[in-house]
Amino acid sequence: MSSITTDKGILHYEVLGRGDPVIFLHGWLGSWALWKDVMTSIASRHRAYALDFWGFGESGRKRDSYQMEDFVDLIYQFMDQLGIESAPLIGHSMGGTVSLLTGLRHPDSVSKIIVVGSPIKGSSLALPLKLAGEKRIASFLYSNINIFRFFMKLYAPIICKDARFPGLIDQDIMNSTVDSFLKSIADLRHTDLTIEMQTIQMPILGLYGTKDNIVAATEWKTLKNSAPHAKIQLFPRSGHFVMLDQPQRCTESILEFLQKE
Repeated sequence: MSSITTDKGILHYEVLGRGDPVIFLHGWLGSWALWKDVMTSIASRHRAYALDFWGFGESGRKRDSYQMEDFVDLIYQFMDQLGIESAPLIGHSMGGTVSLLTGLRHPDSVSKIIVVGSPIKGSSLALPLKLAGEKRIASFLYSNINIFRFFMKLYAPIICKDARFPGLIDQDIMNSTVDSFLKSIADLRHTDLTIEMQTIQMPILGLYGTKDNIVAATEWKTLKNSAPHAKIQLFPRSGHFVMLDQPQRCTESILEFLQKE
């Protein structure tokens, strides 16, 4: 377990392996642990870092703002403090959206981007996630946290086939706060990168599960339309968590893309 102190609180991260750096970013209500298997698999070729966004996992929670631009700043501060001049960003869901936004804000710091089930437009989010961005609903869920956890455990197998997922998401829910829960998804819901993405230059790979019930399964088309040079791979047997549903193929796709010049 490692951490750095930023101007906006403690940032927790984990690191495995040796070689060129790669940075992994989790999605909403997630943590670095969702990337652990992939990190282990690439550790013989890359130094893999995985961050917890502020308000999630083991990172600091005493903040007023959890917007996408805040998380862009988190990545930039992390890279600056660790002396990483440029690296590929690999993000799941919200983490992929933040990766793209980081590439737009700091193009010299991002060499490649891989997004996994990530929304380009917040309108592609499933209705329950959009509702979670409403203050009254978020407050109700956190006032009845044990009921929320119970229903999430029931719903978890519908979201992801990995038997570990219910336990992982339950732990991540307990590590979040009502503010990080509400404000991050509320901002993501109103995000639309379609116009800005037309200027992005670095190589992009999009990995999307065709059975995704969290982000519209056709959101890969939005990515391709916004950045025509982006490469797309579809996973017919996967839902939103491609790296857990099909870990071997996901890892192979990531390694192949990282190794290309």
